[in-house]
Amino acid sequence: VSNAGVGMAGPLECQSLAAMQSLMDTNFFGLVRLVKEVLPDMKRRRGGHIVVISSIMGLQGIVFNDVYSASKFAVEGFCESLVVQALRFNVAISLVEPGPVMTEFETKLYEEAERADYSRTDPETAEIFTKLYLRNSRDVFTSLGQTPEDIAEHTLRVIEAPRPPFRHQTNVAYTPMAALKHADPSGALITDAFYQLVFKYDAVLRFGLR
Repeated sequence: VSNAGVGMAGPLECQSLAAMQSLMDTNFFGLVRLVKEVLPDMKRRRGGHIVVISSIMGLQGIVFNDVYSASKFAVEGFCESLVVQALRFNVAISLVEPGPVMTEFETKLYEEAERADYSRTDPETAEIFTKLYLRNSRDVFTSLGQTPEDIAEHTLRVIEAPRPPFRHQTNVAYTPMAALKHADPSGALITDAFYQLVFKYDAVLRFGLR
């Protein structure tokens, strides 16, 4: 089970390249290093199961989570490419894709975001992040967030499945979002929907979540 991960949220201009590289080293290359260690023996034994804790943000980018989403997209692409070869050796790969999870991980992320220096971005972007994103995000976590124990139960079901699924989303509230993206290959539908929710109907979004 590959579970290591770090988060990053905020305006892109405020994130250092070193911090982005550190995040990718944990979230993506941490997985790569683990798979390189365990896969050869699994192939020799013609059996094994690699379970990766990914994220719904590996399927759909979320505003102000650019680099974190990129790391999870990398995880998804890596596993999607590798799974076909792995199946030839009777090795299963499963991606567990949670939405928001109520842990200290998120609490620390918000605390850091509230203390951060936004002088490297324009005032409008800083206000959108601090006044709009953080407020909406708290409502999302409060209404849709799962507990770590819930994610552990989902992961156990994936591990014990007779035919392990390649992808397993833990929160049905995010299924329509994933479906919306695939419904329109141009990306216009999902992009417009998110834009409207964030910038036009954010009050409706928060009211609906509550």
